[in-house]
Amino acid sequence: MEIAEHITALGQDAKALAKAAEQGGLDAEVPTCPGWDMRELVRHLGLIHLWAAGHVAQPQDPSWGDDLDRFTEVWPELAVFWPEDEKLISWYLETNANLIQTLESAPPDVDSFTFLPAPTPLAMWARRQSHETSVHRFDAENAAGIASSFDPILASDGVDELVAGFAPRKDELPLDGERTMLVHATDTDDSWHVTLAPTGITPVRSNETADVTVAGTASDLYLMMWNRGKDSSVAVAGDRTVLELWHDNVRIRWSGAGRSEEEDSEITSDSDD
Repeated sequence: MEIAEHITALGQDAKALAKAAEQGGLDAEVPTCPGWDMRELVRHLGLIHLWAAGHVAQPQDPSWGDDLDRFTEVWPELAVFWPEDEKLISWYLETNANLIQTLESAPPDVDSFTFLPAPTPLAMWARRQSHETSVHRFDAENAAGIASSFDPILASDGVDELVAGFAPRKDELPLDGERTMLVHATDTDDSWHVTLAPTGITPVRSNETADVTVAGTASDLYLMMWNRGKDSSVAVAGDRTVLELWHDNVRIRWSGAGRSEEEDSEITSDSDD
């Protein structure tokens, strides 16, 4: 996907998330984010948008992960932690619009902090924020009882970001040898061959035979790989313990600005989810 496509999806999913939050109510529990209600989900994503926009808008300043004072200096009208409930959803949409404007106005060669592989820093931030928002859009819709599927191209791109971007950051697994997993999106015909070893995870784009094969639509794989969907939504053939190993070890935790707690996860991220 191109940067412009990620930015378009970022805006569309933000509007869908806001609609779900309004329909479900801020007190609704979010089953896919244990311990969170809709209010916390919306707050989290608004903060993430500000954090990401800060890195793109002021790439020369590496302190965006440290504290909330940086947001107050640059966007005082948005750095409200937290808005009253009646203003929270509109505040979130404003943080999303601010992020989109920041991404669209940034020079293509902006040299900012990154933490995932991408052709350029701008491409990384557009992609990461797009998938951050799409996954949490599902969380909000699911909590409101109106969950919808994902565009196959976006979903396949999201699987790739997780498998080829986040997963290799894991440098240790509780294994005494190698295990392999083939992930195949039946509607886009994309495949990832993943090797899980004591020293970490190595993915390649291949349909080579593996210990376990996981196949399904890109949308179902996207949810399942992000620990949002059920394994029953995809076809699993072979050694299921390899898939269980993935679920147990590939989770993302937020360690950015304003957060001292850590979400349930195994891969520390300077980003989110």
